[in-house]
Amino acid sequence: MRSIWNGAISFGLVSIPIKLMNATENHSVSFRQVHVEDGGRVRYRKVCELEEREVTSAEIGRGYEDADGSIIPITDEDLAALPIPTAKTIEIVAFVPADTIDPMQMDTAYYLSANGVPATKPYTLLREALKRSGKVAVARFALRGRERLGMLRVVDDVIAMHGLLWPDEIRTSEGVAPESGVRVRDAELDLADALMDTLGEVDMSSLHDDYRAAVEELVTAKAEGTGPAEPAPDASDADGGKVIDLMAALESSVRAAKKDGPDGGVAKVTSLEGRTKKSTAKKSTAKKTTAKKTAAKKSAPAKKTTAKKATAKKTTAKKSTPAKKRTSSA
Repeated sequence: MRSIWNGAISFGLVSIPIKLMNATENHSVSFRQVHVEDGGRVRYRKVCELEEREVTSAEIGRGYEDADGSIIPITDEDLAALPIPTAKTIEIVAFVPADTIDPMQMDTAYYLSANGVPATKPYTLLREALKRSGKVAVARFALRGRERLGMLRVVDDVIAMHGLLWPDEIRTSEGVAPESGVRVRDAELDLADALMDTLGEVDMSSLHDDYRAAVEELVTAKAEGTGPAEPAPDASDADGGKVIDLMAALESSVRAAKKDGPDGGVAKVTSLEGRTKKSTAKKSTAKKTTAKKTAAKKSAPAKKTTAKKATAKKTTAKKSTPAKKRTSSA
């Protein structure tokens, strides 16, 4: 990897010469601007407004536009002479728990490499100290004409640094949240929990940019003289853009995740039935017990009634017997 900045990490009285390298790269498909009518390239040319001619990069400097529109020239020498200790130093100012850094502040990532053999020992010392403490280092550094914040942490056996935005560069979320007063039922939360559990595990290395792959296929097809493939039907259009019932959407999502998850190795499924099995079983047992008690109560009076009828028959029989005797003697 090519270094983009050389300097040192200031760790108390310890100075660690390092090289800074980009830890990320952009794989997006880039396009050129063309004239639609004839396909000719459309280019941007840098033109001096006073001389009305194109100028080269060597002729271009920087300047600050004042409120009245006048330009105040600023040279590289002017910036180099600024009394900023971080001009060539990554100055560590604190060691803090990682969860105290707001992810909203995170920006570009870099790798820090020890610059030369003498830097190996102090570099390793800082790396191992960060590992053992479980903390990250907050630092200040200057890059590309401005001072920035950074967060140093260990990735594998390398010290990595994330550029951080200054706190005042993060916009507040005021006015972004939906209006209050919306209530969510427990049943909806249970289904959302089940869906979260179902989609709880994923192999990050298996994720890829489908859009970039589709663009590359399109470019290849057009280069070969064939037309683009027919677009697949969009499932989101099946309902005509209507908002469906939230419960139905959650249940369908859980079923789809259960179907595609474990066999495809994308997600580990936690069955919704398993989550509610105990409560459902308790409810079913309670219902059966109640039904049995109700049936018993209903059947008890019936037995008593039958017993009363049998007693009545015996009484009638006793009364009818003497009547027969009196009739025969007469």
